[in-house]
Amino acid sequence: MNTYYLTIGALARRTGVATSALRFYEERGLIHSERTTSGHRRYPRAVRLCAGFILFAQRLGF
Repeated sequence: MNTYYLTIGALARRTGVATSALRFYEERGLIHSERTTSGHRRYPRAVRLCAGFILFAQRLGF
């Protein structure tokens, strides 16, 4: 099965989460990305749900 990947910019636009926040989440191990041969981040579409959930939890005060 071919997995659909998003760039960090596309993920930020679709979730409303800043690119800097996405990098922070990745540093903390909350989300993960794969790297291209040139080092660019590519996020599986499942990460979109995780990033949205993190944003939702933050808005609730967690």
